[in-house]
Amino acid sequence: MPLLTVDDLSVTFAGRGGPATAAVSGVSFSIGPGEVVGLVGESGCGKSVTSLALMGLLPKRGVTVGGTAYYTGGAAPGEQGVDLLALRPSALRDLRGSRLAMIFQDPLSSLNPVVPIGVQVTEILTRHRGLRGGAARAEAARLLDRVGIPDPTRRLKEYPHQLSGGMRQRALIAMAVACAPRLLIADEPTTALDVTIQAQILELLRELVDDQGTALLMITHDLGIVAGLCDRVNVLYAGKAVESADRRRLFADPAHPYTHGLLDSIPRLDAPRGDPLRPIRGSVNDRVAWRDGCAFAPRCDFAADDCLDGTPPLTERPRAGAGAPAGGHHVRCVHPVRNSADATEDSR
Repeated sequence: MPLLTVDDLSVTFAGRGGPATAAVSGVSFSIGPGEVVGLVGESGCGKSVTSLALMGLLPKRGVTVGGTAYYTGGAAPGEQGVDLLALRPSALRDLRGSRLAMIFQDPLSSLNPVVPIGVQVTEILTRHRGLRGGAARAEAARLLDRVGIPDPTRRLKEYPHQLSGGMRQRALIAMAVACAPRLLIADEPTTALDVTIQAQILELLRELVDDQGTALLMITHDLGIVAGLCDRVNVLYAGKAVESADRRRLFADPAHPYTHGLLDSIPRLDAPRGDPLRPIRGSVNDRVAWRDGCAFAPRCDFAADDCLDGTPPLTERPRAGAGAPAGGHHVRCVHPVRNSADATEDSR
Protein backbone atom coordinates (compact mmCIF):
# COMPACT_ATOMS: atom_id res chain seq x y z
CA MET A 1 0.00 0.00 0.00
CA PRO A 2 1.42 3.45 -0.88
CA LEU A 3 2.59 5.51 2.06
CA LEU A 4 1.64 8.75 0.28
CA THR A 5 -0.86 9.17 -2.55
CA VAL A 6 -1.02 12.62 -4.14
CA ASP A 7 -3.97 13.19 -6.45
CA ASP A 8 -4.59 16.27 -8.62
CA LEU A 9 -2.45 18.60 -6.49
CA SER A 10 -2.72 22.24 -7.51
CA VAL A 11 -1.15 25.39 -6.06
CA THR A 12 -2.17 28.87 -7.21
CA PHE A 13 -0.62 32.17 -6.13
CA ALA A 14 -2.81 35.25 -6.23
CA GLY A 15 -1.42 38.04 -8.38
CA ARG A 16 -0.81 41.53 -7.06
CA GLY A 17 -3.25 43.46 -9.19
CA GLY A 18 -2.92 40.87 -11.96
CA PRO A 19 -4.02 37.35 -12.81
CA ALA A 20 -3.33 34.43 -10.50
CA THR A 21 -0.38 32.14 -11.25
CA ALA A 22 -0.75 28.35 -11.21
CA ALA A 23 2.59 27.03 -9.97
CA VAL A 24 1.37 23.41 -9.77
CA SER A 25 -1.58 22.07 -11.76
CA GLY A 26 -2.96 18.55 -11.48
CA VAL A 27 0.14 16.68 -10.23
CA SER A 28 -0.49 13.08 -9.13
CA PHE A 29 1.92 10.41 -7.89
CA SER A 30 2.34 7.85 -5.13
CA ILE A 31 5.27 6.57 -3.08
CA GLY A 32 5.59 3.41 -1.02
CA PRO A 33 7.76 2.45 1.97
CA GLY A 34 11.39 1.93 1.01
CA GLU A 35 10.84 3.54 -2.39
CA VAL A 36 12.60 6.53 -3.93
CA VAL A 37 10.48 8.66 -6.27
CA GLY A 38 12.00 11.56 -8.19
CA LEU A 39 10.47 14.88 -9.21
CA VAL A 40 12.59 16.23 -12.07
CA GLY A 41 12.58 19.47 -14.03
CA GLU A 42 14.17 22.87 -14.50
CA SER A 43 13.91 25.61 -11.90
CA GLY A 44 10.39 27.03 -12.00
CA CYS A 45 8.65 23.79 -12.94
CA GLY A 46 6.86 23.41 -9.58
CA LYS A 47 9.01 20.84 -7.79
CA SER A 48 9.75 22.76 -4.59
CA VAL A 49 6.23 24.22 -4.42
CA THR A 50 4.89 20.66 -4.52
CA SER A 51 7.04 19.66 -1.54
CA LEU A 52 6.17 22.77 0.46
CA ALA A 53 2.47 22.19 -0.15
CA LEU A 54 2.74 18.60 1.13
CA MET A 55 4.56 19.79 4.26
CA GLY A 56 2.10 22.64 4.89
CA LEU A 57 4.85 25.27 4.65
CA LEU A 58 3.32 27.58 2.06
CA PRO A 59 1.98 30.99 3.14
CA LYS A 60 -1.68 31.04 4.11
CA ARG A 61 -2.47 34.36 2.46
CA GLY A 62 -2.68 34.57 -1.31
CA VAL A 63 -2.16 30.84 -1.86
CA THR A 64 -4.82 28.32 -2.87
CA VAL A 65 -4.02 24.60 -2.55
CA GLY A 66 -6.27 21.96 -4.08
CA GLY A 67 -6.35 18.20 -4.52
CA THR A 68 -5.58 15.51 -1.94
CA ALA A 69 -2.45 13.99 -0.39
CA TYR A 70 -3.36 10.93 1.67
CA TYR A 71 -0.72 9.75 4.11
CA THR A 72 -1.27 6.21 5.40
CA GLY A 73 1.51 5.98 7.99
CA GLY A 74 -0.04 4.40 11.08
CA ALA A 75 -3.31 3.58 9.29
CA ALA A 76 -4.69 0.03 9.28
CA PRO A 77 -4.43 -1.91 5.98
CA GLY A 78 -7.16 -0.77 3.63
CA GLU A 79 -7.73 2.56 5.38
CA GLN A 80 -7.38 5.75 3.38
CA GLY A 81 -5.24 7.57 5.93
CA VAL A 82 -5.22 11.32 6.53
CA ASP A 83 -5.25 14.08 3.93
CA LEU A 84 -2.20 16.24 4.63
CA LEU A 85 -3.72 19.14 2.71
CA ALA A 86 -6.82 19.17 4.92
CA LEU A 87 -5.20 18.71 8.34
CA ARG A 88 -5.40 21.38 11.01
CA PRO A 89 -2.08 23.22 11.51
CA SER A 90 -1.66 21.73 15.00
CA ALA A 91 -2.17 18.17 13.74
CA LEU A 92 0.25 18.76 10.87
CA ARG A 93 2.89 20.11 13.28
CA ASP A 94 2.67 16.85 15.23
CA LEU A 95 3.39 14.89 12.05
CA ARG A 96 6.03 17.24 10.69
CA GLY A 97 9.41 16.37 12.16
CA SER A 98 8.29 13.03 13.53
CA ARG A 99 6.65 11.07 10.69
CA LEU A 100 7.25 13.61 7.92
CA ALA A 101 10.57 15.36 7.42
CA MET A 102 12.22 17.54 4.83
CA ILE A 103 15.79 18.34 3.84
CA PHE A 104 15.85 21.86 2.47
CA GLN A 105 17.82 23.08 -0.51
CA ASP A 106 20.17 25.63 1.09
CA PRO A 107 21.50 24.56 4.50
CA LEU A 108 23.05 27.94 5.26
CA SER A 109 19.71 29.74 5.02
CA SER A 110 17.70 26.83 6.49
CA LEU A 111 19.69 26.70 9.73
CA ASN A 112 19.38 29.50 12.28
CA PRO A 113 22.70 31.39 12.05
CA VAL A 114 22.68 32.59 15.67
CA VAL A 115 21.81 29.26 17.35
CA PRO A 116 24.36 26.45 17.86
CA ILE A 117 23.86 23.26 15.88
CA GLY A 118 23.32 21.25 19.05
CA VAL A 119 20.39 23.41 20.16
CA GLN A 120 18.72 23.08 16.75
CA VAL A 121 19.04 19.28 16.78
CA THR A 122 17.99 18.80 20.40
CA GLU A 123 14.93 20.99 19.85
CA ILE A 124 13.49 18.29 17.59
CA LEU A 125 14.36 15.55 20.07
CA THR A 126 12.64 17.43 22.87
CA ARG A 127 9.54 18.27 20.82
CA HIS A 128 8.88 14.85 19.33
CA ARG A 129 10.77 12.31 21.47
CA GLY A 130 10.63 13.91 24.92
CA LEU A 131 14.42 13.84 25.44
CA ARG A 132 15.96 16.55 27.60
CA GLY A 133 19.30 17.62 29.05
CA GLY A 134 22.17 15.19 28.75
CA ALA A 135 20.07 12.51 27.09
CA ALA A 136 19.09 14.91 24.28
CA ARG A 137 22.69 16.06 23.78
CA ALA A 138 23.98 12.49 23.70
CA GLU A 139 21.37 11.53 21.10
CA ALA A 140 22.18 14.64 19.05
CA ALA A 141 25.87 13.70 19.05
CA ARG A 142 24.94 10.17 17.96
CA LEU A 143 22.91 11.56 15.07
CA LEU A 144 25.75 13.79 13.90
CA ASP A 145 28.14 10.87 14.09
CA ARG A 146 25.69 8.71 12.13
CA VAL A 147 25.65 11.16 9.22
CA GLY A 148 29.45 11.30 9.14
CA ILE A 149 30.28 14.54 10.98
CA PRO A 150 33.63 14.10 12.78
CA ASP A 151 34.01 15.05 16.45
CA PRO A 152 30.22 15.43 16.88
CA THR A 153 30.38 16.50 20.55
CA ARG A 154 32.45 19.56 19.64
CA ARG A 155 30.31 20.32 16.58
CA LEU A 156 27.21 20.57 18.75
CA LYS A 157 28.61 23.77 20.25
CA GLU A 158 29.45 25.36 16.89
CA TYR A 159 27.35 27.70 14.77
CA PRO A 160 26.33 26.99 11.15
CA HIS A 161 28.92 29.38 9.68
CA GLN A 162 31.68 27.38 11.39
CA LEU A 163 30.76 24.24 9.43
CA SER A 164 31.56 23.49 5.80
CA GLY A 165 28.77 23.20 3.23
CA GLY A 166 28.86 19.42 3.36
CA MET A 167 28.71 19.39 7.17
CA ARG A 168 25.78 21.80 7.20
CA GLN A 169 23.91 19.55 4.78
CA ARG A 170 24.69 16.55 6.97
CA ALA A 171 23.42 18.44 10.01
CA LEU A 172 20.14 19.07 8.18
CA ILE A 173 19.90 15.39 7.36
CA ALA A 174 20.56 14.51 11.01
CA MET A 175 17.70 16.79 12.04
CA ALA A 176 15.43 15.28 9.39
CA VAL A 177 16.04 11.66 10.43
CA ALA A 178 16.14 12.30 14.20
CA CYS A 179 12.70 10.72 14.67
CA ALA A 180 13.01 8.03 11.98
CA PRO A 181 10.35 9.59 9.69
CA ARG A 182 8.23 7.39 7.45
CA LEU A 183 8.37 9.97 4.63
CA LEU A 184 11.43 12.07 3.83
CA ILE A 185 11.42 14.86 1.22
CA ALA A 186 14.82 15.94 -0.08
CA ASP A 187 14.74 19.21 -2.01
CA GLU A 188 17.94 19.50 -4.06
CA PRO A 189 20.07 18.14 -1.17
CA THR A 190 23.33 18.27 -3.17
CA THR A 191 23.07 21.82 -4.56
CA ALA A 192 26.38 23.77 -4.45
CA LEU A 193 28.32 20.76 -3.12
CA ASP A 194 31.36 19.31 -4.86
CA VAL A 195 30.97 15.90 -6.52
CA THR A 196 32.72 13.99 -3.73
CA ILE A 197 30.41 15.38 -1.05
CA GLN A 198 27.42 14.84 -3.37
CA ALA A 199 28.25 11.15 -3.64
CA GLN A 200 28.56 10.85 0.14
CA ILE A 201 25.21 12.59 0.74
CA LEU A 202 23.43 10.36 -1.79
CA GLU A 203 24.97 7.23 -0.30
CA LEU A 204 23.79 8.35 3.12
CA LEU A 205 20.23 8.86 1.86
CA ARG A 206 20.24 5.43 0.22
CA GLU A 207 21.37 3.83 3.49
CA LEU A 208 18.55 5.57 5.37
CA VAL A 209 15.99 4.26 2.88
CA ASP A 210 17.37 0.73 3.01
CA ASP A 211 17.84 0.56 6.78
CA GLN A 212 14.58 2.20 7.91
CA GLY A 213 12.25 1.56 4.98
CA THR A 214 11.77 5.31 4.64
CA ALA A 215 9.88 6.59 1.59
CA LEU A 216 12.07 9.22 -0.09
CA LEU A 217 10.77 11.93 -2.42
CA MET A 218 13.83 13.26 -4.24
CA ILE A 219 13.48 16.68 -5.88
CA THR A 220 16.24 17.44 -8.33
CA HIS A 221 17.17 18.74 -11.77
CA ASP A 222 20.19 16.44 -11.94
CA LEU A 223 19.40 13.33 -14.01
CA GLY A 224 22.66 11.77 -12.84
CA ILE A 225 21.21 11.67 -9.32
CA VAL A 226 17.99 10.20 -10.68
CA ALA A 227 19.87 7.45 -12.51
CA GLY A 228 21.73 6.39 -9.38
CA LEU A 229 19.07 6.75 -6.71
CA CYS A 230 15.43 6.86 -7.87
CA ASP A 231 13.11 3.92 -8.52
CA ARG A 232 10.42 5.92 -10.36
CA VAL A 233 10.58 9.34 -11.97
CA ASN A 234 8.04 12.10 -12.60
CA VAL A 235 9.17 14.80 -15.03
CA LEU A 236 7.48 18.16 -14.38
CA TYR A 237 7.16 21.11 -16.73
CA ALA A 238 5.26 24.33 -16.02
CA GLY A 239 3.50 22.74 -13.05
CA LYS A 240 2.30 19.55 -14.75
CA ALA A 241 3.73 16.05 -15.05
CA VAL A 242 4.72 15.52 -18.70
CA GLU A 243 6.19 12.04 -18.26
CA SER A 244 6.14 9.37 -15.56
CA ALA A 245 7.94 6.04 -15.69
CA ASP A 246 10.21 3.55 -14.02
CA ARG A 247 13.77 4.90 -13.93
CA ARG A 248 15.20 2.30 -16.33
CA ARG A 249 12.38 2.67 -18.80
CA LEU A 250 12.58 6.46 -18.72
CA PHE A 251 16.28 6.44 -19.61
CA ALA A 252 15.95 3.65 -22.17
CA ASP A 253 12.79 4.92 -23.88
CA PRO A 254 12.09 8.62 -23.13
CA ALA A 255 8.93 9.76 -24.87
CA HIS A 256 8.43 13.47 -24.20
CA PRO A 257 10.61 15.96 -26.12
CA TYR A 258 11.33 17.76 -22.86
CA THR A 259 12.73 14.58 -21.30
CA HIS A 260 14.82 14.08 -24.43
CA GLY A 261 16.09 17.63 -24.10
CA LEU A 262 17.10 17.11 -20.47
CA LEU A 263 18.99 13.93 -21.37
CA ASP A 264 20.66 15.43 -24.44
CA SER A 265 21.92 18.43 -22.47
CA ILE A 266 24.03 16.20 -20.20
CA PRO A 267 27.71 16.03 -21.25
CA ARG A 268 28.72 12.47 -22.16
CA LEU A 269 32.13 10.94 -21.59
CA ASP A 270 31.75 8.78 -24.72
CA ALA A 271 30.95 11.75 -27.00
CA PRO A 272 33.46 12.63 -29.75
CA ARG A 273 36.02 15.25 -28.84
CA GLY A 274 34.70 18.73 -29.59
CA ASP A 275 31.10 17.54 -29.87
CA PRO A 276 28.94 20.57 -28.88
CA LEU A 277 26.39 20.44 -26.08
CA ARG A 278 22.73 20.40 -27.10
CA PRO A 279 20.83 22.63 -24.66
CA ILE A 280 17.08 23.13 -24.72
CA ARG A 281 16.44 26.40 -26.51
CA GLY A 282 14.69 29.24 -24.72
CA SER A 283 13.79 29.25 -21.04
CA VAL A 284 11.04 27.90 -18.82
CA ASN A 285 9.29 31.28 -19.16
CA ASP A 286 8.83 30.69 -22.91
CA ARG A 287 5.55 28.82 -22.67
CA VAL A 288 1.84 28.93 -23.38
CA ALA A 289 -0.90 28.34 -20.84
CA TRP A 290 -1.79 24.68 -20.45
CA ARG A 291 -5.42 25.44 -21.24
CA ASP A 292 -4.32 26.61 -24.70
CA GLY A 293 -2.06 23.67 -25.50
CA CYS A 294 1.25 22.08 -24.55
CA ALA A 295 3.27 24.53 -22.45
CA PHE A 296 6.51 23.18 -23.93
CA ALA A 297 5.44 23.86 -27.54
CA PRO A 298 7.40 27.16 -27.95
CA ARG A 299 10.64 25.33 -27.13
CA CYS A 300 9.88 22.01 -28.82
CA ASP A 301 11.56 20.93 -32.08
CA PHE A 302 8.64 18.60 -32.82
CA ALA A 303 5.78 21.04 -32.24
CA ALA A 304 2.89 21.12 -34.72
CA ASP A 305 -0.36 23.04 -35.04
CA ASP A 306 -2.37 20.45 -33.10
CA CYS A 307 -0.06 20.91 -30.11
CA LEU A 308 -2.02 24.11 -29.40
CA ASP A 309 -5.47 22.46 -29.38
CA GLY A 310 -5.98 22.41 -25.61
CA THR A 311 -4.26 20.51 -22.81
CA PRO A 312 -2.81 17.20 -24.02
CA PRO A 313 -3.86 14.27 -21.81
CA LEU A 314 -1.46 12.07 -19.85
CA THR A 315 -1.67 8.78 -21.77
CA GLU A 316 0.04 5.43 -21.44
CA ARG A 317 3.13 4.87 -23.52
CA PRO A 318 2.93 1.66 -25.63
CA ARG A 319 5.57 -0.88 -24.81
CA ALA A 320 8.74 -0.75 -26.88
CA GLY A 321 9.11 -4.06 -28.71
CA ALA A 322 8.14 -7.63 -27.97
CA GLY A 323 8.73 -8.81 -24.41
CA ALA A 324 8.94 -5.31 -22.95
CA PRO A 325 6.81 -4.74 -19.84
CA ALA A 326 3.57 -2.89 -20.50
CA GLY A 327 2.10 -0.19 -18.26
CA GLY A 328 3.67 2.25 -15.85
CA HIS A 329 4.93 4.67 -18.50
CA HIS A 330 2.78 7.75 -19.19
CA VAL A 331 3.45 10.79 -21.34
CA ARG A 332 1.63 14.09 -21.92
CA CYS A 333 2.39 14.79 -25.57
CA VAL A 334 0.50 14.91 -28.86
CA HIS A 335 3.57 13.79 -30.80
CA PRO A 336 5.73 11.71 -28.44
CA VAL A 337 9.22 10.83 -29.61
CA ARG A 338 9.14 7.48 -31.34
CA ASN A 339 11.49 4.73 -30.24
CA SER A 340 13.46 2.43 -32.50
CA ALA A 341 11.07 -0.48 -31.87
CA ASP A 342 8.13 1.61 -33.14
CA ALA A 343 10.04 2.50 -36.29
CA THR A 344 10.88 -1.14 -36.90
CA GLU A 345 7.22 -2.18 -36.55
CA ASP A 346 6.14 0.57 -39.01
CA SER A 347 8.68 -0.51 -41.59
CA ARG A 348 7.26 -4.02 -41.52
